Amino acid sequence: MRTTLVQSTLAWGDPDANRARFAQLLAPLAGATDLIVLPETFTTGFDMQGAARAEPMGGPTCEWLLATARRLDAALLGSAFIRDATGAHNRALWATPDGLLAHYDKRHLFRMGGEHAHFAAGETPCMVTWRGARIAPLVCYDLRFPVWSRRRAGYDYDLLVYVANWPAPRQHAWQQLLRARAIENQAYVVGVNRVGEDGNGVAHRGGSAAIEPQLGQPLVELGDTAAIATVALDLDALRELRARFPVALDADRFALDPAGSPP
Repeated sequence: MRTTLVQSTLAWGDPDANRARFAQLLAPLAGATDLIVLPETFTTGFDMQGAARAEPMGGPTCEWLLATARRLDAALLGSAFIRDATGAHNRALWATPDGLLAHYDKRHLFRMGGEHAHFAAGETPCMVTWRGARIAPLVCYDLRFPVWSRRRAGYDYDLLVYVANWPAPRQHAWQQLLRARAIENQAYVVGVNRVGEDGNGVAHRGGSAAIEPQLGQPLVELGDTAAIATVALDLDALRELRARFPVALDADRFALDPAGSPP
């Protein structure tokens, strides 16, 4: 499956400018990829004032994602601030050319940045199937919590995708955690981070990567500037690895209780 990582700067708090920029960046990808991954909060940056300006489902960003998916004949994934009856969410949005719009609400809210004070945490994992691949979207800080992302019955994915605004001072952690999630789950992992300084003066160094499932080696790893890369993920090789080296058969069994997590 052809997967495209889009590592970019973001215009702070300006959805129109960001949608226009990404429309221009993505145009050459028409017919050339199956999945396009954008950063976390790709329309605004990680701006906590975004809770007050969160869009409804079906708003401009959702419409843009669906229209772009149709135009490019590819699925799109990125997160945006969305409000519904349960509050404002940092919501990963999944759009396909046939009009499907699925979502996952970020479970682990970054309290050191005040995210937990502005947004409601999600309680339900999400998995979608696209062109033969089972894909699980997650968001940034979720990367630090391996139990939530563990491949298990009912959540048996081929590709784990993290969209992020991961700050530069913790770049080494970003790189190592992506590799760990791939190895422990025997799954491809894609992480897409932004670059540049945000409106709070926080620097981001990118390092977006696609990681293979056996040894946690990068298939592609971007640097610290804006860049786009497409990588082919071999699902047959993944299935062969799991059959030949079936570590999942020895995995610990557990049940998640999201309501029991600390506030």
